[in-house]
Amino acid sequence: MDEKKSSRFYFIGKKDDLVQAKRTHVTLDGRDILIIYHQRVFYAMDLQCYHAGSTLLNGDIEEINKKLCIICPKHKYKITLAEGEGLYRAANPAEKVKRWYSKGIKQRVHKVTEVDEDIFVTLSDCPGYIESDYYQTEKGRAELSKAHDSDSAPDADADD
Repeated sequence: MDEKKSSRFYFIGKKDDLVQAKRTHVTLDGRDILIIYHQRVFYAMDLQCYHAGSTLLNGDIEEINKKLCIICPKHKYKITLAEGEGLYRAANPAEKVKRWYSKGIKQRVHKVTEVDEDIFVTLSDCPGYIESDYYQTEKGRAELSKAHDSDSAPDADADD
C-alpha cells in the first residue's frame, strides 16, 4: 500500500448513524471498504472476499475458535474481523478430530477510530501483498465487473 495514502484519517460518519446501520461500505482512495459495527466494536476491512471477490456486506458473523469472523456468503470462507485471518477446519489424521487452523492473513483490515462521536478509518499500512488487495487493482475490478455482467445478463434460453 502507498504509505502516503495509508496514514490519512478518513471521516466515515457519525457514530449513532453507523451503529444504527450496523454495516456500510465506502470507497477511500479508490479502495472499497466494509465498516461493521458488532458487539459494540467497529471493524473495517476490504469489501470483497480474498477468495473470489464476493462482497462480504451480507456475510454472517460467528465466533469461531474464540475469534469473531465474517462468513463469505458465496463460498463460506471464514475471515476474522480483527486481523483478516483466514480460518479453516480440518482433521489431523493422528487425532481424528476436526480443529480450526489458520491460513494466515488473507483479508486487509483497516484501523477504526472514534473521536467525539465521529468515526474515522485509517487505511492499513501493513507492508506487502495481502490476497484481498487483488480486488482493489484494475485487473481485479475488471474481473469482478465481468462476473457481475455475466450474472445479471438475461438467460438466452429463458422463456419470455
